[in-house]
Amino acid sequence: MNRVPVTDLLGEDAKHLHLKLIYGKQHLKDRYIDSHRIQKPGLALAGFADHIHGGRVQVLGNTEVSYLWTLTPAQRFKSINKICKLNISCFLVTNKLHLPIELLNAVRHVGVPLFKTDLPSSEAIAGIMAYLEEKLAPETNCHGVFMDIFGVGVLITGRSGIGKSECAIELIKRGHRLVADDAVLFKRIRGDLEGQSSDLLRYHMEVRGLGIINIKDMFGVTAIRQIKKLELVVEFTDWDNEASYDRLGLDDNTEEILKMKVPKILLPISAGRNMAVIVEVASRNHLLKIMGYDSAKAFSEKLLASMNPNADHDRASDDKSTIRRKKVE
Repeated sequence: MNRVPVTDLLGEDAKHLHLKLIYGKQHLKDRYIDSHRIQKPGLALAGFADHIHGGRVQVLGNTEVSYLWTLTPAQRFKSINKICKLNISCFLVTNKLHLPIELLNAVRHVGVPLFKTDLPSSEAIAGIMAYLEEKLAPETNCHGVFMDIFGVGVLITGRSGIGKSECAIELIKRGHRLVADDAVLFKRIRGDLEGQSSDLLRYHMEVRGLGIINIKDMFGVTAIRQIKKLELVVEFTDWDNEASYDRLGLDDNTEEILKMKVPKILLPISAGRNMAVIVEVASRNHLLKIMGYDSAKAFSEKLLASMNPNADHDRASDDKSTIRRKKVE
């Protein structure tokens, strides 16, 4: 299970949360967050702490802090100390609220990090949940070239040396954008598979005979993209004269990545086939399907209609007979 060290909340990629550490620098690496969902421990402060989750950020907003000020100093310390002992990850106080000294004493007593932010509770909660959801998202690496083609995230896969990188170079020359080459990191976030490159390989591509080239330096910033949602997998395969390939486009193949099924197309490689153009056409056709038009199914229906021209007439007659029978009944 993925876990995020509490110390990451002070990292560069969490700057937008405007978090300030009030106490617990020496405890940051010992505390972990294992859920993107936060918790507001209002009931726990009142004494009912049965459902406190240790791996979540505990947010103290205006309601929680206002309630604490209604208690006596001894009650405040006892209430907060009880939560601290439940192995929680950290506290986050929002809205520039004035902190009771008992809160500081309680976190010091147990060793719980305490953060503060100037953001209102709603913004702080939305921001930290989005940040943690990305950090804790299930992830995997896939071998291939990930491209943005006409706005469609396309992963080109196949055996080493089959021509994935050469196809990608041609696509980049035609105005499309590279997301990642060789090792593509995918994360499942909010029901989507988002792909990106590792920091080491970002903007780079390997072309056999040329070596490693920098796409950003060679083609400019318009030829690259940091992150993109995966929508289509295109697998290059060696041409086999004995194999049977889909001629109409009615096969609904899928690739399962992180328990999500992604539409997949098998493209056989042979001499003279312009794979970049074919991948472009596949992307355009995928866009049409998203808009509700499937050309293969439309052609199949038209073909069946031409083979049985009386089908519509027979169907209409059956409908009329059904209507008359219902009227008689």
